[in-house]
This record gives sequence, C-alpha cells and structure tokens, in this order.
Amino acid sequence: MIEGKYMGAITREQFLFFEMKVTAQLYRQGLSDKEIIERIKANNLFQNPTEKTLDSITRCCLNRLKKLNSETLVNGICDLPSDSAKQICLYSMMIYYDLVWDFMIHVIAEKYKNRDMTFSKADVNEFFLNLQQQNDQVAAWTDNSIAKMKQVLVKILVENGYLDSVKSEELKPVLINTTLENAIRAAGDTEALKAFNCFF
Repeated sequence: MIEGKYMGAITREQFLFFEMKVTAQLYRQGLSDKEIIERIKANNLFQNPTEKTLDSITRCCLNRLKKLNSETLVNGICDLPSDSAKQICLYSMMIYYDLVWDFMIHVIAEKYKNRDMTFSKADVNEFFLNLQQQNDQVAAWTDNSIAKMKQVLVKILVENGYLDSVKSEELKPVLINTTLENAIRAAGDTEALKAFNCFF
C-alpha cells in the first residue's frame, strides 16, 4: 500500500468521465500540462463555474492519464464507445488510487471469482472496516469522509455497468474491452483483469 494514495481526494475528484475525455483529447495533441489547463480554463471546457476547481480537476485527469503510460489507452478514452472508454478510466483510477484498486480487487473481483452476484452496503462497510483495522491513515478518517468515499465507489460501479443503480443489490457481469485487456497484459498488470471479470 502506497503512502498517500489513501488520502480523501477521491471524494472531490470522483470518476470524472466527461473531464477525462476532454483532457485526453488535448493530452494526445502533445500539449504541455500548462497549455492544457489554460485551454480548458479559457474555453470553460468542463463547463464548471469555478476556476480553482478547473485547475485541480484538470491536474487530477492529467495524473490519471500519465499513470496509464499508454498512448493506446489515452486514444481509447477519446475514440472508443463510452462503455469501453469508461473501463479505461476505471483502470486509470485503479492504478492511481490504492483505495479504488483494493476495492475492485478485494471486493468486486472476489465476487466474480466466487460467482457471488449479490452486492450490498454490507460489502462496502466490511471493506472499509478492514481498511481501518489495517491502515492508521484510514483509521483517522471521519465517518463523514468514509460515507462520501462509499458513495463514490458505488457510483463508479454504476457508471461502469457493474450495478444498475446505487440501490441495486445485484452485481452485473461485465465484459472487458479488448483494447484495455491487451494493454493490461502488455503492462504485466494481469491482477487488474480480475476486476473486469477476466480470469484467464
């Protein structure tokens, strides 16, 4: 577990699919971070009213794109159908935030592995309880912060088709996009495949 990745920024940054697509389209043009931020601000490309938020969200998106370390995946966010592009964005969150990685591998992948398609608040509660017992940083989080993080994780599942709604108690089967699967295998990151119901 990497120190710092369990910080609560995820409650502010969230999934950001629209913002990721906008940023990826500029990023693949070879613009510098500064140029990307300035262009997003100047044209209000995120349609967000506060300049401070624009700056932090753009930097967040850039960090996730860089973490992918793959021109193919960045292009995928720009060009693939939404469902597939969202999977790439989810993978970028997994490799950027330990919290998302641990949740997808230790909760969702385990569900798929055991063919247990039930999902409830109890699963999320148990995940955070285990984290609090294992990590001092997480143990120091307030109940309010943890509640927000739980909401973000469940919304990520809905956004990516794992759940029909935030109230759904049935995990849906997902099929990993071939572009993402090939990139994950090429990176030697095969553990991540399990989060996308891919075990072979």
